[in-house]
Amino acid sequence: MGKTNPTYRDTLHEFENEWSPYHRALRLEYQDHFERLFVQARNFADAGGIQNHTDPTTTHLISMLLAQECRIANLEEQLETVDELSNSSEDLSNESADGQ
Repeated sequence: MGKTNPTYRDTLHEFENEWSPYHRALRLEYQDHFERLFVQARNFADAGGIQNHTDPTTTHLISMLLAQECRIANLEEQLETVDELSNSSEDLSNESADGQ
């Protein structure tokens, strides 16, 4: 990639430009989410450049999916932490009620 082939970032930029009519047609409430997909795909540019897939669109979509998976896993961890805190505060409330 580079001098003879377009870079991952170049092909991603081209891919984003191809989808700009779609982006413009989206309702305003969805446009930021669409833009975030490309920001997230850029976060995996190193891996995408190494992959050097014959169809770079596949790599772009995998990068977007991976970013979504990371976000979901992060949210699940946060939810588990909230649940644990909630359960421990309930346990403390029960213990203090039992001790009275």
